[in-house]
Amino acid sequence: MRLTDFWQRMEHHLGPAYADSWARDYVIDALGERTVHQALEAGEDTKVVWLAVCDALRLAPSER
Repeated sequence: MRLTDFWQRMEHHLGPAYADSWARDYVIDALGERTVHQALEAGEDTKVVWLAVCDALRLAPSER
């Protein structure tokens, strides 16, 4: 998954104003107790991060 696709999905589900803030502040256990930004900056695959976000947001399987 491209990084641009990842952020489009984030904005779709959280809104353009909230997506970045949530990604900076919300710690996800599945990402090694890191935020989205920390995981991406550490080189984590965007698909792995997206799936962790889906779990954290409890998105339906069809939204993944």
